[in-house]
Amino acid sequence: MGEAGKGIVAIMAACLIWGLAPIYYRLVDVPPMEMLAHRTLWTLLFFGLLLAVQGRFRAVPALIAGPHRLRVWLAAAIVSFNWGFFIWAVKGGYALEASLGYYIFPLVAVVLGVVVLRERLSIGQGLAVALAAAAVGVLTYGLGVAPWVALGLAFSFAPYMLLKKRLDAPAVVSVTAEVALMAPFAIGLLAMQWAGVVQGGAFGRDAGISLLLPVTGLITGGPLILFSWGAKRVRLSTLGLVQYLNPTLQMLSAVVVFAEPFTFWHRIAFGMIWAGLAAYSFESWRQDRAARSAAVSDGASGTVV
Repeated sequence: MGEAGKGIVAIMAACLIWGLAPIYYRLVDVPPMEMLAHRTLWTLLFFGLLLAVQGRFRAVPALIAGPHRLRVWLAAAIVSFNWGFFIWAVKGGYALEASLGYYIFPLVAVVLGVVVLRERLSIGQGLAVALAAAAVGVLTYGLGVAPWVALGLAFSFAPYMLLKKRLDAPAVVSVTAEVALMAPFAIGLLAMQWAGVVQGGAFGRDAGISLLLPVTGLITGGPLILFSWGAKRVRLSTLGLVQYLNPTLQMLSAVVVFAEPFTFWHRIAFGMIWAGLAAYSFESWRQDRAARSAAVSDGASGTVV
């Protein structure tokens, strides 16, 4: 298997873990905020140990105290909201809507690129964004309420990715810095639960849950490492297609495992989103192919005979 093949396998493995994570979050019977606190702390431990072994841990405090510290704080706040909101959605019976949010997110990112970075919107991207907006409108009309969970997840994760793009730091280092900043809040919450100030505090009191909670660090950190490793070895267009495995598995988990209703209006909305993503993926493939052709042409024109 070549490097590209290994990259695809790694990305698919990451998306498989992320896509089936809702089953884990629904299985572990602790409140969403307690789950978020453990996800923060165990991810910090997982990545902290990894960076310490690699001799790169000093990059974390350097990033937190560096010139981009405000961006790191903002990224930490946004990702904590996104993680917590997702956990709440899954536990509250909104896993299907959560999957819709991660389908919409790439298209929201395109809009942010146009608004913030002044990027040009191609015809294919414009069509994809229009279909996504129409899908939200259809679902709002059909269900009588806007898909707030999907919109909340999409419109939080897209700005987070924009911030990450501007941080110019390795994914593991930046995520470790973010969870390190949120760790005191997580420890404070768990301490109040143990003191009986707020409800919760199952860790250390329930053997089964105590064994399951550290898995939050593995299912957060492990897939990120796989995805980052694989993304360096595949084309951008391939990456864009394979990553949709994540929300697809989330959707199937919601419908098949959690038995959430998949109504007529959901079918129309998801169909429009899939059509939009097809247009978006085709455009990404076209741009990637054009860029590679241009690179080959430049290389050929610079060759001395």
